[in-house]
Amino acid sequence: MNKPLTTIAASLALLFTVSAANATPIKTDIISIIDESGSMSGEQAWLPGMIAQLDAALDAEAGVDPFSAQYGLVGFGRFNNGGNPRRFDMNLLTGSLDEFGSTAGLTAAAANLVANGSVEDGYEALDLAFSYNLRADAVHNYILITDEDRDNTDNSHTASSILNSLVSTNALLNAVLNVNVFCGQTRALGLDSAGTGYIANGLGGYTTCTNAQVTTGFGTSITDYANIALNTGGAVWDLNLLRAGGLTAQSFTNAFVDIKVQETMSNPVPEPASAALLLSGLGLLGASRRLKNRKTVNKC
Repeated sequence: MNKPLTTIAASLALLFTVSAANATPIKTDIISIIDESGSMSGEQAWLPGMIAQLDAALDAEAGVDPFSAQYGLVGFGRFNNGGNPRRFDMNLLTGSLDEFGSTAGLTAAAANLVANGSVEDGYEALDLAFSYNLRADAVHNYILITDEDRDNTDNSHTASSILNSLVSTNALLNAVLNVNVFCGQTRALGLDSAGTGYIANGLGGYTTCTNAQVTTGFGTSITDYANIALNTGGAVWDLNLLRAGGLTAQSFTNAFVDIKVQETMSNPVPEPASAALLLSGLGLLGASRRLKNRKTVNKC
C-alpha cells in the first residue's frame, strides 16, 4: 500500500533532522614543511594558493557534514649551520604562538619564509612539525617540499625514527621532491602508495596509470624522503614538473589537491542507524547512501 505524500514528507523532514544531528565531523590537520634554501622561492609562492584550493576542495567534498581544517607551517634551511627550523605563528586572531590557523593565517605566515638557507635537514624540520598538537579525531597530513636530499645535522633523527613518528599518529606524508616518476616511458607528476601514477594531459588536468615508479632523484632523496612518504600511505611528487609552469604546473596542482582530498575522505562515514531504519521503512534506503557525491579518478 502506498504511503500518503504527507507521511513521506514528514518522514523526510525527520530524516534530515536526524542526519544533521548525527552528521560526522570531518577534520584534518595539515602541516606544510618547506625548504628555505635559495632555490625555493617559487614553491614558497605556490604553497598558499595550493592550500587555499585544497581547503575549498575539502569543504566542497564534505558536503553536508561539518568540516574543519587547520594548517601549520614549518620552514627549514640553516645558513652556514646557523639558525634552526621555524614553526610559524598561525593563529593570528588570538595571538597564540605556534598554534594551527586558517588558510589566511598560513598565507600571512608564508610571507615570512626566506630563501637563503644552505643546510637543509628535512628530518629536523619534520621533528619540529611533530610538536604541533594534533587533534585525535582528525586526519593527520604532512606535506614536505624540498629540492634537495637531507643534510644531516642531528644523528638522533633517522629514517626509521621519522617513519615511526608518522605511523604512531596515523599520519600521511606527501613529499614534493627533486625526483623523477615514470609510468613505463611516460613521465608522471607523481605517484601514490598503490603505484598509481598521475600524468599531465596537456590541458591542465591529468590521467592515471598503474605501476608507476620513482626512478631517480637528487642525491639520496628517494631513501631520505620518498620511501618514507610511500610507507605512510602518502604520495611522492616531481617538483620539477611544478617548476615547469603553465598547464603542466596546473596539472600538478590539480592532481596534488585531488589526491589529498581522496586521502582525507578515504574512510567512509557510516549511515546513522536511525536514518537508515527510517529510510528502510520508506523504501528509500537504496537512494540514501550519502547526501553528497564523492569524487573518483578514472584509471587509464
